[in-house]
Amino acid sequence: MTNKNPTTADWDYPYDPLGAFCHDNHVSLEPTGTGALDNLKFAVKDVMDIAGSTTGFGQPVWLNSHEPASESTVVINQLLNAGARLVGRTIADELSYSLTGENVHYGTPLNPVDPARVPGGSSSGSVSAVAGELVDFSLGTDCAGSVRLPASYCGVYGIRPTHSNVEARGVIPFAPSFDTVGWFARDPKIFEKVGRVILRKCEATEPNRLLVVSDAFALVEPAIRKALQSSIEHLRQRFAISTEIEVSLDGLKPWMECFRTIQGAEIWKSLGSWITAENPVLGPGIDKRIATAREITESQVTTARAAHKQFVDRLQKIMTPGDVLCLPTSPRVAPLKGTDTNTIEDIYRYQAMCLLSIAGLGGLPQISLPMAKLDNLPLGISLIGLPNTDIQLLKMATSLENNRQE
Repeated sequence: MTNKNPTTADWDYPYDPLGAFCHDNHVSLEPTGTGALDNLKFAVKDVMDIAGSTTGFGQPVWLNSHEPASESTVVINQLLNAGARLVGRTIADELSYSLTGENVHYGTPLNPVDPARVPGGSSSGSVSAVAGELVDFSLGTDCAGSVRLPASYCGVYGIRPTHSNVEARGVIPFAPSFDTVGWFARDPKIFEKVGRVILRKCEATEPNRLLVVSDAFALVEPAIRKALQSSIEHLRQRFAISTEIEVSLDGLKPWMECFRTIQGAEIWKSLGSWITAENPVLGPGIDKRIATAREITESQVTTARAAHKQFVDRLQKIMTPGDVLCLPTSPRVAPLKGTDTNTIEDIYRYQAMCLLSIAGLGGLPQISLPMAKLDNLPLGISLIGLPNTDIQLLKMATSLENNRQE
């Protein structure tokens, strides 16, 4: 029976009012144990293996050219064992190589805040299902920003964990130097509970100094800075010390270029043989990125990896135990659907990756907090911690929400 007004508690596939879920390879699983996530429903991005089912990767030729998985992704098993119920797979951007949420093959999952706007990607279906209250939390992946940016666009909590701090076995490899398994939630308490189930390590140092990243805020329009200002002041009150800092003395463009070079080379290494063999029709923007990745040379990668080391050294120099960076999650609110591809590529993606590459290159945990709005549209503000301080960031999200409600 179809429930015409579903809630998180009673919603179930195939009711899909948001266009968030995969229909061709749908799968659901009951809990295998009990624990911290009892009675919670979750969904997973269609890049994660589930035993007996084929992972689609947002691309129909991929789905049809691969066999069902023999075992499930480790993190899915961890969540099931903690009492959560898997209700379905969610649509991903094609080959996960986009930040918009628009998939030419499967459509664009709804942004529940404003259906005229994109949800963000590539974890598009996962963020839509959470923001639209169809599940309590969902898994995504974040390489270049595929959890953080959608979280900002749809007004929910999202995390890119410390690199390798969540087991990634069973997730389709993309750019392994930066790949992470992240997640979304509306409720910060659930957001934190998920982390306590799946995170491998926890650094106990309490945050005590907020470093407001001036070069990151300088990249965004004045209206964005103004919209985030009250959130910054609210965050300052949670720290013993607050100051401004420049992450990069030469601007963030070189960080973005370094990230994109290494990422592109690794993506081609991961996917190139399949693309060459299958010659799939790729959507706008995806085709251009794949063509660029194909042409990256070993010399360019060598140069980029040397720069990467310098950027990591810089982060280690400016951050000490207890430090947390504060910056905009996104340079803008969610763009309108159908925005010109060149605008998306040359302006929006470029600006976003200047911000998002900091945590990516550093292998650092970053959470996006739904603390601000511009023109009644969500705008996330981010906190970046030192390696394995993920739980401390999640605890802060819960604490901030508790204080807001008091």
